[in-house]
Amino acid sequence: MNKKEINLILQEGEGQFIEFKENLDKKFAKEIVAFANASGGRIFLGVNDEGEVNGIKITNELKSRITDIAKNCDPFIHVSLKESDSILIIEVQEGFNKLYQCSDGFYMRIGPNSQKLSRDQILELSIKEGKIRFDEQICKDFVFEDFDDSKFEYYLKLAKISYTLDRKNILRNLKILKDNEMTNAGVLFFAKNPSKYISTSKIRCVLFRGNKRADILDRKEVDKGIIGNIEFAVNFLNEHIPVRFEIKGIKRFEFPEYPEEAYREAIVNAIVHRDYFENGEVAVEKLKSKVIVNNPGGLIHSLPRKDFGKASRPRNRLLADLLSKTVFMEKVGTGIKRIKDYCMKNNNKVDFNFDEHNFFVEMIPLETVEETRVKTGEKSWVETTQKTVEKTVEKTVEKILEAIKENPYITQKELEKVTELGRRGIEWNIKKLKEQGVIKRIGPDKGGYWEVLI
Repeated sequence: MNKKEINLILQEGEGQFIEFKENLDKKFAKEIVAFANASGGRIFLGVNDEGEVNGIKITNELKSRITDIAKNCDPFIHVSLKESDSILIIEVQEGFNKLYQCSDGFYMRIGPNSQKLSRDQILELSIKEGKIRFDEQICKDFVFEDFDDSKFEYYLKLAKISYTLDRKNILRNLKILKDNEMTNAGVLFFAKNPSKYISTSKIRCVLFRGNKRADILDRKEVDKGIIGNIEFAVNFLNEHIPVRFEIKGIKRFEFPEYPEEAYREAIVNAIVHRDYFENGEVAVEKLKSKVIVNNPGGLIHSLPRKDFGKASRPRNRLLADLLSKTVFMEKVGTGIKRIKDYCMKNNNKVDFNFDEHNFFVEMIPLETVEETRVKTGEKSWVETTQKTVEKTVEKTVEKILEAIKENPYITQKELEKVTELGRRGIEWNIKKLKEQGVIKRIGPDKGGYWEVLI
């Protein structure tokens, strides 16, 4: 740092990142702690409060005392020392292991002052820094009459865990049962109605008519536990996301507007990384030309913004560990990259936006319909999709009607093989044909038969 830069700082005075001190006094430790708990800063030793340089004698003993003071903070704080004439500059980086304290307590740099933190402020900051983790806390009110064995057995199947031990021992091994009491993670996974104990356990899925959150076509709010909520939200988007079909030879290829792998990953991330201390719900929204997944709680404070997408520090380690044993989370810490990769491959743009209280994942088509028309002179994606779907539906209907005429007792499974459609595709086509009066079911689902009316 040259003299010109120092003179400019002296003129500007103390602030969020600058502190002046005439000498090494008893309050020095709190200044180091305050900067480490905030965004870092520099202490100019040998300068009074008015920004006047009185100077200080810089010796190895002085430097050693400063280093010792920093090391005696809890946890210890690394500082670097620089000299400029008779001024000693102590640089304090933002700490990566917050919260820091000295013998006088916890301090935070707020503007030009180092403010002592109250009990509630310490608690709030500890939660934000991930020192107090919601999922690992004991749910004191939980009673085992509300434990859902079907959810537990389904999880064991997904995680490929054999039921050789009794239930409590398995729960202990999974770290969700402590001293015979259920953790919040256990409640979120296995309670019959998690919101009975944890009000923030639900997920909300909404379909809007346009690109504004105004005209709601469909809205669902569910409380099915972690696994159930993920499956429901993914299926909700599956039902409402357009799919373009192409027939090549005897095979049908599907091209969804958004990749299921990407929005499934976004939903899992939202549930795992949300702040369960914050009010609100994870929200999954389908707009006309956008998919948004939103969860309460921004980035965990100990993760610098510059490291977003490169490093991962899960807010809820236990939830992440439990999900990592299933197909829903391939590898902890790689979710953001996978979302980007899936969207890029599917020709979607994805944006990640976050503040102190919320985290948003927004997926949109890379080009709008109008942009595509202008640039290529071709028909829009929507128009092309509509034509392709109409042709595909006509051929599928012909196959279904021919199959029913040949075998009125044909089953849904057999129709799936004939048409190469999935269960949902067959159900949709059968429903439409019945509504149009083309076919009629005679007798019960099992043992009955189909009648073609045209």
